[in-house]
Amino acid sequence: MNLFSTSNRIIVTCSNRLSIYLQQEIATLGFTPVRVFKTGVELLGDINDCIKLNIHLRCASQVLYSLKEFRAYNANDLYNELIKIEWENIIPSQEYFSISSNVTNETITNNLFANVKVKDAIADRFRNKTGERPDSGPELNAVVVHLYWKEDLAEIFIDTSGETLSKHGYRKIPGKAPMLESLAAANLLALKWDKKSVFINPMCGSGTIAIEAALLATNRKPGLYRNNYSFMHLCEYDEQVYEKLYKEMESQVITDSNIRIIASDLSEDAVQISKVNAGIAGVEDMISFELCDFASTTVPENTEGVIFFNPEYGDRLGDEIELQETYARMGDFLKQKCKGYWGYIFTGNLELAKKIGLKPKRRIEFYTGKIDCRLFEYELYAGSRKLVD
Repeated sequence: MNLFSTSNRIIVTCSNRLSIYLQQEIATLGFTPVRVFKTGVELLGDINDCIKLNIHLRCASQVLYSLKEFRAYNANDLYNELIKIEWENIIPSQEYFSISSNVTNETITNNLFANVKVKDAIADRFRNKTGERPDSGPELNAVVVHLYWKEDLAEIFIDTSGETLSKHGYRKIPGKAPMLESLAAANLLALKWDKKSVFINPMCGSGTIAIEAALLATNRKPGLYRNNYSFMHLCEYDEQVYEKLYKEMESQVITDSNIRIIASDLSEDAVQISKVNAGIAGVEDMISFELCDFASTTVPENTEGVIFFNPEYGDRLGDEIELQETYARMGDFLKQKCKGYWGYIFTGNLELAKKIGLKPKRRIEFYTGKIDCRLFEYELYAGSRKLVD
């Protein structure tokens, strides 16, 4: 069976609450989602389709191609089913492979034990059929086999991504508490932004939001910044298929964009880090970086656009008390200096959000790790309409 031309179930995973934006991306690529759930999207396709998904998607974490679904009540059942798979026709004998897993089974107290069973089945199948076996270990830079096992239902996948897709490859200096790139992209897809009007990002930190805005506005996809995926290490991999898809993606970049993006931060280190990351992404010339307090950020007048804040949440009581003034000042800044714009504030502290003093038009749910977050949307009327209840 040639996986590159055999259609099967594909699960594209993402962080919790991002699947609605991931679904939009997948549909835009011409695929028809079969199922959408909290942490992913299901569709049908072959591994050549997985290549396209891997290089284009902004909100995804992994692209999983299903090999087999089966019943397994314990580790022996798992081993006995997996040793039947023709691994010698999937993984080159001189290649390296690793195992990842998501296991909830009462007979398994440690995921590593399940991983070892998968590895043993693959290794024993190779020894029986070829007399040799590939090397294995924890690194995700070659072939990655993923086990999903819940109660007595198990499914084995090829993780065609390898290293997570949620990191987009340009952010070499992360800065302090940076937003994950896939989350930043999903936030941007949630905005009322036409990707042509002004985009302003006070408190830019390491620049992730501003850079992702530039990438989105110019149709630069994450695959432009990465050159290694798990699918490249499989048997029957045809590099020409990848090169064709890469060139198509590259040709779709908008090179004549007049987008204006302004990013500011009070920290000189943050501004310098942002410039470095933007340079790696190839969008430094599109972003005007300013070293200043957020209230002094340039806001072009008599135009439309978006203002996006991602302030600190306050991990300690003292921080939270100090941040109350910051959140109130953000509200004042939006109300007084940003008329005619759409304002957005992303925060994981819903109590502090009350200090903003503006009535949100929408409250969009996200997570940062396990922190329950909201993206608050404010319509900042240019006229005299009241903004506060």
